Amino acid sequence: MRKVIVNTTPLIALADIGQLDLLHQLYGKILIPDAVMNEIESEPAKTLVTNAQWIGKKSISYPDRKSLFKARLHSGEVEVIILAEEEEADLIIMDDNTAKKTAKYLGYKVTGTLGILLKAKQEKKIEAEKPFLESLTDNGFYVDEAIKKTILKIAGE
Repeated sequence: MRKVIVNTTPLIALADIGQLDLLHQLYGKILIPDAVMNEIESEPAKTLVTNAQWIGKKSISYPDRKSLFKARLHSGEVEVIILAEEEEADLIIMDDNTAKKTAKYLGYKVTGTLGILLKAKQEKKIEAEKPFLESLTDNGFYVDEAIKKTILKIAGE
């Protein structure tokens, strides 16, 4: 089974549109570090993540390593990257561009919330991408218009 580490924003965004379970459908069990759990303050995400049996919560082994990344990343992003290293993760799911670039530079495969929705469409877990994309933006998730058009084109919509 693939080891997948997820950051805060994708969890909140998917929970807000009622699609948190897509992570379970696509990847089985996922892991989140303590900092991610601590960053989730909004509902319904907090309750859904706390109660999901398929979301493993794990402390990073060497918290002092966080200081190596602190200059440009948030605590959750730092712990996601450190946990990915410790767990030899196959995939990191995060949305922040700086964090994505850092993870890719370190050799990790990375996707984000929009990538999750595309994969769900490709694997026929959802019928259409557009309603979920609109729901995300209605809930305050920023998607550049050019990216939105590209995503819908890839999705065949």
